[in-house]
Amino acid sequence: MNFRGTLIAAFTFVLLVGLNILPNTATGQTFDAGEKKAIEALIHDYLMAHPEVLLQSVAEYRRRQEMSEQDKTKQKLANLSDILQTNVGSPTIGNPNGNVTIVEFFDYRCSYCKKVFPTIQALLKDDTNIRYVFKEFPILGPVSEIATRASLAAWSIDPKKYMAFHAALMTSRGQLDEKRVFKYVKEAGYDPDQVRNGMHSKAVGTEIATNVKLASELGINGTPAFLIGDHIVPGAIDMATLKQLVQAARK
Repeated sequence: MNFRGTLIAAFTFVLLVGLNILPNTATGQTFDAGEKKAIEALIHDYLMAHPEVLLQSVAEYRRRQEMSEQDKTKQKLANLSDILQTNVGSPTIGNPNGNVTIVEFFDYRCSYCKKVFPTIQALLKDDTNIRYVFKEFPILGPVSEIATRASLAAWSIDPKKYMAFHAALMTSRGQLDEKRVFKYVKEAGYDPDQVRNGMHSKAVGTEIATNVKLASELGINGTPAFLIGDHIVPGAIDMATLKQLVQAARK
């Protein structure tokens, strides 16, 4: 049955209940042909006289569906809170004791991730009570994974230099390749050989696999995606939306 048919059936049931003309199944009472015809005519006449009822029903159905999805999302985020927010393998900046945590799934080759990066920087500068967690999610090819592995290795070697490297990758323009990645590694003050060795560590592989699994469980299939409070927000959101979500999370 399609959505319209399901909706009409549900409405019919509610209407019959309201009019007290449902069969008494406990006693086995059923409608004869004449009664069924009368009921059909009654429903038809009611809908013709009050077509807005169907629109109201559609709106209510959608509202309940949205609430159900929000409840599911809230529960998923609660269940995964620890690994999303406090996993030591995930680069974390901002205030370590901030009263709101933002988690971002991103890819270094994602143009929308690059577009929103200055907004993120401005938000963290403006609001010093935010803890920000990066979830590397390399979904745009081999170079994305190279950049991700180099980034995670750099974080494990010296977190203090991480943002210089991260910012260089996020603000780079043009084709990103391995040569450019390691140019930024060196400029950020890391030993390129040490980073290369760390790229293939078990910890780096585990972090990437964990992030891919988390994204799957949360229904995230693109970048960027932000987790703020009880919300999963896809796309390059603007400053006003970010601040609104942060404020809601604090409440």
